[in-house]
Amino acid sequence: MCSWCWAHRPVWDQLQAALSPVVDVQYLMGGLAPDCQQAMPLQQQEAIKGYWQKIQTMFGTEFNFSFWTENAPRRSTYPACRAVIAARWQQAELAMIDAIQNAYYLRAMNPSDVSTHVRLAGELALDVEKFSVDLESDALETAFQRELAYARSLPVNGFPSMVLVVDGRATAVPLDYRNHETAVIFVKTQLQS
Repeated sequence: MCSWCWAHRPVWDQLQAALSPVVDVQYLMGGLAPDCQQAMPLQQQEAIKGYWQKIQTMFGTEFNFSFWTENAPRRSTYPACRAVIAARWQQAELAMIDAIQNAYYLRAMNPSDVSTHVRLAGELALDVEKFSVDLESDALETAFQRELAYARSLPVNGFPSMVLVVDGRATAVPLDYRNHETAVIFVKTQLQS
């Protein structure tokens, strides 16, 4: 649910394809914004719309700006994080990440609403009943909190972030929004040292 993550997505897809024979990729939910039922203040909405416009201008990333008029935006990303973990438990983690990003940025669906995640689970042909039960379970909340704690222990200063862990040593991977080769070279260098 980070617009900069959405902007980095095409490069990330290339990077992941290039590195998949060399490294195991693990997705971690970083949280970003805790549960909140209050509408996002108009000033914050305008700021985020401004980020979308900047990203669109810089990288050509597509956004559906009708999101801002068709929804009551909330700064609450934890529900989407939980949805990804629930989908992971049905071997659909990447599909749910893709579905949430597309729902938010292209379909103007509210990613802070659990109803959005349940709808996406159905569209992904997941066991929706299991998905819904898992979303509310103590086991999922425990897994999420453990994942948040681990992500916060890594050298992460913002979103998106990539971290290479080799022999227990974590190193931040530099981001390049235009060229995946920068990260490929960095990772291969780190693996050789």
